[in-house]
Amino acid sequence: MLKLRLKRIGRKHSPTFRLVIMKNNSKRNGYSIDEVGYYNPSNKKCCLNIKKIHNWLKKGVKPTKIAASLLQSYIKQYELI
Repeated sequence: MLKLRLKRIGRKHSPTFRLVIMKNNSKRNGYSIDEVGYYNPSNKKCCLNIKKIHNWLKKGVKPTKIAASLLQSYIKQYELI
């Protein structure tokens, strides 16, 4: 089963996350199938490729709770619906 989830990158005490498609049993920073965006929590900057995410969601990928809330706030912020 595939999941849409966050992969941690960045330095100590300054995390940055990539939004990636991974198998649900792989490690947090393990092999990712596709990268669909990134999120920087320190300055609240978020960039998502909505077309890629939509295609993966149509294929049956399930987002984690945090990825879903991040996606929801991004859509609400930029009024994409």
